Amino acid sequence: MPTPPDLRVVPGLPPGKLRVVITFLEMTSPPNAPKLRPPVEKLALLRAERPTVSFYRYLYNTVGEPWLWVDRRKLDDDALAAIIHDPKVEITVLYVGGVPAGFAELDRRGKDGTVDLRYFGMIPEFVGIRLGPFLLGCAIDAAWTGGARKLTVNTCTLDHPKALRLYQRAGFVPVRQEVRIADDPRVTGVIPPNAAPQHPIVTS
Repeated sequence: MPTPPDLRVVPGLPPGKLRVVITFLEMTSPPNAPKLRPPVEKLALLRAERPTVSFYRYLYNTVGEPWLWVDRRKLDDDALAAIIHDPKVEITVLYVGGVPAGFAELDRRGKDGTVDLRYFGMIPEFVGIRLGPFLLGCAIDAAWTGGARKLTVNTCTLDHPKALRLYQRAGFVPVRQEVRIADDPRVTGVIPPNAAPQHPIVTS
């Protein structure tokens, strides 16, 4: 694991800002671990082919709001559709009992066979029942069987506290870290102000 950056280089945060530590990970060969068995019954894994923008926003916003995912929220419908309808972007949805429980998004638009696990996460009601490791394993398998030469992902200190460990257990290796100061999307109005209470809003 790379040496964590010295957070003291930013002694304080201005109002409305967030300090985010991003960890970049990669996998250069398929993992050797056996595939995980489905942890629950009535489970289905389906690729969303040209999903509607409204359905994608439901997935992205519901999964990402507790962790302050903001990038795709800021895109207008046309810009978002151009990404999620690209044939090299694969969005797979996990259903439990016919209900969406989480999704994984593989981006194959990179160079030299690099595939990025751009988004991955569970709808809050389905967190904690071992569905996350199962979905992650399926996404990793899909990346490699689809011709990946390298698989990348990143996580940050706004994510679920077990996210980094989950990626490492799946076979990803941390390669670098960065510290960024970002606008708090709850202050800018992109995300509701009561989201992610585990990260207090800096007001003064």
